Amino acid sequence: MTGSTEHPTGSAAACCDGSTDPAPAARRLWTVDEHLADVLAAVGPLPAIELRLLDAQGCRLDEDVVAGGDLPPFDNSSMDGYAVRTADTDGATGQYPSVLAVVGDIAAGAGELPRVGPGQAARIMTGAPLPPGAEAVAPVEWTDGGTGTGVAADAMTAPVEDEEVRVLRPVAGGAHVRRAGSDVAAGAKVLEAGTRLGPTQLGLLAAIGRAAVRVRPRPRVVVLSTGSELVQPGEPVGPGQISDSNSFTLTAAAQEAGAIAYRVGAVPDDADRLRAVLEDQLGRADLIVTSGGVSVGAYDVVKEVFESYGGVDFRRIRMQPGKPQGFGRIGGGDGVPLLALPGNPVSAYISFELFVRPVIRTMLGAADVHRPVVRALCPAELRSPAGRRQFLRGRYSAADGTVEPVGGAESHLVGALARADCLITVPEDVTALPPGSEVDVVLLGS
Repeated sequence: MTGSTEHPTGSAAACCDGSTDPAPAARRLWTVDEHLADVLAAVGPLPAIELRLLDAQGCRLDEDVVAGGDLPPFDNSSMDGYAVRTADTDGATGQYPSVLAVVGDIAAGAGELPRVGPGQAARIMTGAPLPPGAEAVAPVEWTDGGTGTGVAADAMTAPVEDEEVRVLRPVAGGAHVRRAGSDVAAGAKVLEAGTRLGPTQLGLLAAIGRAAVRVRPRPRVVVLSTGSELVQPGEPVGPGQISDSNSFTLTAAAQEAGAIAYRVGAVPDDADRLRAVLEDQLGRADLIVTSGGVSVGAYDVVKEVFESYGGVDFRRIRMQPGKPQGFGRIGGGDGVPLLALPGNPVSAYISFELFVRPVIRTMLGAADVHRPVVRALCPAELRSPAGRRQFLRGRYSAADGTVEPVGGAESHLVGALARADCLITVPEDVTALPPGSEVDVVLLGS
């Protein structure tokens, strides 16, 4: 996104393999790119499974899909009207119509079809198969509809035995006929592996007769907040308490990234309670995302609990906001990947965008793992602490290629965050940018 995603060398790559790092994770400062590369190197696309169509919505194909037959499977009418031979309508006019004997009625789904011979026609409805002998369809508006009045009708009338129909204009060969295979030919590749399945793709699969398809499933992401100060929205907020917003923000962000997200809610600062919640959720999680408890506070029990599982590192990242981060695996076997984010709302959301979203996209098997980045001119002066990559909230204008900061740099400003549609990036080695500088802009919601 904002730099290389290749796995770094040296100590950055050594966190989870047991090797000795001369600068342990607890002390060293990681760059954003090092941490991101390390996280992505530890995950991959989920194993492919077979799902029925509606269960596969939002998933990505793990196979090329080839049509087993033509679509449409037979020549059929695109209009309500009359199936005719073109020679029988040559020279037809309102004054001198072609008068044809109607030999039958053909509805959509009809099995037995009448043959249309010289001087004959068959009434036909939209989607009905073209009968043998017929070469085209005369729309009902081009006929008298079998009324015998010589006036073009607007709609089909009820069947009349031994009726005649007057065709009021010539009908070209193939007119108003959907040819077999005109949409999709048998043997054609209709969808490629990696395609995300939305409503139209699922409709196509159903149209060619596929009831199930092999896909990369959507990852199941469990989201929980930690902190005894958190209460559920709508509940009374007592002294020193705040409403839990992070679990809502992160759950919605996980869903937007393509995951099936489960919001657990807030867990108090109690090691036994947190451990119990984690054990309860491990069975349904492909990824666990927490917020809060990753700094150096005296009551931050998250580290205590996660470190008891082994394989979880808590790191300091050269970024603002979001310096403290946790990453590893918990649970039996290979474990479930876990990303522990800071508790401040802006820090949590930006950390999600930088680290969690790429993990979800990787698990999905998506090609577009990262948010798009563009260059833009910023009319405002920007300041950043030395040695930190700053991520400022902003609003981007594609029309003139500019970006304006929204709110300040503090990590609690959720009002400003809600108005932002991008992140303005200030590199680690830059402490100030004058007005009119060109900056990298990470587009959110794209």
